Amino acid sequence: MATSIFFFVLLFTTVLSRTIPDNALRTKILDVSSSIQKTHNPFSLDSSLNSLKHEENQISSSLLSFPLHSRVAVRGTSHKDYNSLMLARLERDSARAQSLQARVDLVVLGIGKSDLKPMETEFREIQAEEIEGPIISGTSQGSGEYFSRIGIGHPPSQVYMVLDTGSDVNWVQCSPCADCYQQADPIFEPASSSTFSPLTCETQQCKSLDVSECRNDTCLYEVSYGDGSYTVGDFVTESITFAGSSSVENVAIGCGHNNEGLFVGAAGLLGLGGGALSFPSQINASSFSYCLVDRDSDSTSTLEFGGATPPNAVTAPIIKNSKLETFYYVDLTGISVAGNMLSVNSSDFEIADNGDGGVIVDSGTAVTRLKTDVYNTLRDEFVKGTRHLPSTNGVALFDTCYDLKSMKSVEVPTVSFHFSNGNELALPAKNYLIPVDSSSTFCFAFAPSSSSLSIIGNVQQQGTRVSFDLVNSLIGFSSNQC
Repeated sequence: MATSIFFFVLLFTTVLSRTIPDNALRTKILDVSSSIQKTHNPFSLDSSLNSLKHEENQISSSLLSFPLHSRVAVRGTSHKDYNSLMLARLERDSARAQSLQARVDLVVLGIGKSDLKPMETEFREIQAEEIEGPIISGTSQGSGEYFSRIGIGHPPSQVYMVLDTGSDVNWVQCSPCADCYQQADPIFEPASSSTFSPLTCETQQCKSLDVSECRNDTCLYEVSYGDGSYTVGDFVTESITFAGSSSVENVAIGCGHNNEGLFVGAAGLLGLGGGALSFPSQINASSFSYCLVDRDSDSTSTLEFGGATPPNAVTAPIIKNSKLETFYYVDLTGISVAGNMLSVNSSDFEIADNGDGGVIVDSGTAVTRLKTDVYNTLRDEFVKGTRHLPSTNGVALFDTCYDLKSMKSVEVPTVSFHFSNGNELALPAKNYLIPVDSSSTFCFAFAPSSSSLSIIGNVQQQGTRVSFDLVNSLIGFSSNQC
């Protein structure tokens, strides 16, 4: 009898030990109170540049570094409440997603470099070791998503630059301006830099541009972003300095004299894509990583080049799109909700022979986009697991929202990405159920897309160090490594 009881207790304990971890993986706890408190941050942050510079000085000087801050910490916000701030962000995000799809559409249509023509009017107007940098959330001012403080030229002029894994060409607004938008810092003055050097038309950098023109044997560039944004100017080489300590010489960069679009606030863009003209490619980086700070916070993080992927990272294979080298495609094979794999076709995540489709990891898009059928399946499965939560009307591109008034925390199904190497990335609840106002309205932060390109956005990446191992073609996701 005693033996039987012992066996039963042992069996029960074994089953219990297997069940508890399983249940823990199936759900996540969302701290509602903390999330709502953060919606007040953009309207109360100390946006003093002196306080930001103090934080920047705390970053290790043993690495080339840039501090990263939220844009609201740098400039504050003109929005009167969090709902209007969020609606503006989502509107810009839709333009961003359309811009990326426009790039893919050109590939699918077979439009190559030889078919692209410069904007003649704009060109005529022009004639009148390890590197680390801080990352800044930039959604609040319409100038991209995250920024880094970068020195341009020698002596370095410090400016804020948009970080963009979906772009290759680096550029900064330059004097004289035919048409420049408002930025936080003075416009870069080429005459003040001893390292400013125009590129000739026969250089490999000039030939690598998608759109270029030759004037008096100097190379002119143009980059259009598909949403109406563009930059046009001289293609030059300059020195780039991180955190005032270390510099990289002879980096090909656009000196934009005519610029327009969604870049208000930042001085330009640092291209982190996979193409030949991107910053990682030009410095022959073996790797780079970033950790995107909370978009409503004044916390600081870093952009790093040359470091190793953290040992606890969830890794996923980077796959190549032979038709488009800029984007970082990840080999996503499935998505699960509460441990249950969605019934979707693996082909929904694959790159087609013509270069269409696939899943990219993008720093500039906020909300993850999925093909409509995949999104609908994901949403329906998530709704099944949240029937205990009071639902409310959708907001902008979000069709699944909840009224969490009077709730301090809630339990929600775990949403996970699954990759071809068998690894699983379980997202924190705050990265997929987000507040859209200060009145406890939370929405499921995924969106459907009528295009075949899927995008893992920065809302799902927040608080995670995302590492790009360019030698071994791996992306690593490390939670709480900012």
